[in-house]
Amino acid sequence: MLTKKGIQAWLPLQKLMRRYTRSTRWVEKPLINSYVFVKIVKDQYVPVLETENVAGFVKFSKNLVSIPEGEIELLKKITLEDGLDVEAVKGVFSEGDPVEIAAGNLAGLKGRIVKVEGKRKFQVELDYLFHSLLITVDAAFLEKTRISI
Repeated sequence: MLTKKGIQAWLPLQKLMRRYTRSTRWVEKPLINSYVFVKIVKDQYVPVLETENVAGFVKFSKNLVSIPEGEIELLKKITLEDGLDVEAVKGVFSEGDPVEIAAGNLAGLKGRIVKVEGKRKFQVELDYLFHSLLITVDAAFLEKTRISI
């Protein structure tokens, strides 16, 4: 739909061999779920956002993020490698990192990682109402923040 509007768009796909009960097949899956990269100029922002199933642009705080050309080239190299099983995760989190919950009912709340619980679960301390609230959050719902809390 984006290319029909004259917008340069790219969906990084990885080609993987999957084994099923009776066969093996090559399948393609997005390298980063829910992300399509576009190369646009300012007057193309609105047509992109008006496209069906487009949720928005990547932002840090309230600022749009431009992905450096070098990172796009790296993604292209990764996707050209057949059979390379890669998982894209949002950043690497460590104890003490300031974070913001980016999705779900608690979106917008800021806190600090106090405990790592496996590869994808983190205990986050939220300072509100003069209390520390400890919750366990999946990495998919977290974004690192630059400003310490």
